[in-house]
Amino acid sequence: MEKWADYCISAVKFNGEGNCIDQARVHKDKGNAMGDAEIWSRDEVVSALESNYTFITILNGNQGIWDEGQKVNIIQVNGNKYLRTDEDHDPSDNLNNLPAVSFL
Repeated sequence: MEKWADYCISAVKFNGEGNCIDQARVHKDKGNAMGDAEIWSRDEVVSALESNYTFITILNGNQGIWDEGQKVNIIQVNGNKYLRTDEDHDPSDNLNNLPAVSFL
């Protein structure tokens, strides 16, 4: 299987207002498998993206097999950086249909 990206995000935890990601569940894309889940802060994901690492979202599909999601981008609005899977300049984080969990 070909690698989709350097890293894949399978879930996120939002801040108290629900509009900014605090943490992400990140897996290293090994090509033929996903690495173990690690919990990264939002700042760690932003820093990795700015260092030219690639990220996509992944969704848990049938029989525990991951389905490819969308490319993760940084969007800057009013000096703040947001994680988004679209090019919308809405000042909030939006990683498509990833599950939002209350803890990671």
